[in-house]
Amino acid sequence: MEFLEVFSRILGSAVIFATPLIFTALGGVFSERSGVINIGLEGLMIMGAFVGIVFNLTFHTVFGAATPWISMLAAVVVSALFSLVHAVASITFRADQVVSGVAINFLALGIGLFLTKQWYDKGQTDFIKQPFYSSDVPVLNKIPVIGEMLFSGWYWTSYLAIGMAFAAWFVLYKTPFGLRLRSVGEHPMAADTNGIHVYRMRYIGVMISGALGGLGGSVYAMTVALNFSHGTILGQGFISLAAVIFGKWHPLGALGAAVFFGFAQSLSIVSSDIAFLEDVPSVFMLIAPYVLTILALAGFIGRAEAPKSLGEAYIKGNR
Repeated sequence: MEFLEVFSRILGSAVIFATPLIFTALGGVFSERSGVINIGLEGLMIMGAFVGIVFNLTFHTVFGAATPWISMLAAVVVSALFSLVHAVASITFRADQVVSGVAINFLALGIGLFLTKQWYDKGQTDFIKQPFYSSDVPVLNKIPVIGEMLFSGWYWTSYLAIGMAFAAWFVLYKTPFGLRLRSVGEHPMAADTNGIHVYRMRYIGVMISGALGGLGGSVYAMTVALNFSHGTILGQGFISLAAVIFGKWHPLGALGAAVFFGFAQSLSIVSSDIAFLEDVPSVFMLIAPYVLTILALAGFIGRAEAPKSLGEAYIKGNR
């Protein structure tokens, strides 16, 4: 295979796996910029995957080709509401945010598997008939070289994820809402003194993370897994959390980190096209994403500066 053809395949595969990570990592950025640690990104992805698949299976004859998009919206709404469990526990009742997030992970998986068993009488759902399909971007795919690499064979959700990363950057750093959200994560007491409702902003941050986490989970389920089971989401939420940290709690940094981790996840598929990796046992390719995640965090976490009030409960009026 020619170099450009190989590179195009590697890039396309990496972006497919990176897309759910981008959505979920952006959600993590919003939550943690507001001062709330969200270990529950894995659970939010699980809930999004479950809702997306079940909605798709239930309504594919009603909505036809639009089913995956409407399923995605259903996952966004349900996961945003589900994230309220974490918000109420960690913000209103000031529970330990790490413990609350871990509970979300177990709760989402338990609910998903229980309802799957009840509704489908087995440990997994059927495979969906209306998944997302890759496509070409008209006109742009005819551009020499970059047309084949960037505008051929991608999913529309990938373009949405990249666009959302830039939109998140604009919202967080160029709007009054973003300034308020970041202020409650940096110095909630000062923000409260200036009339910013700390609890409300943190609730919004957590709910945005729930919506984007559900979006990421549903996209992964409807592009890669195509059904729901206990192994549909298996570590992607934690890799997304690593992308938040690796990306220094910045939307564009999270985008780059997610693409890097997406490439790591795609290694088991594209390794046969890379000369020096084709003889590496497949088991090493399967564990590569987790090894690279550990190495990336070990090398960069010391240089990343988290929001100053991240993980700290705020008691209103305690000035």
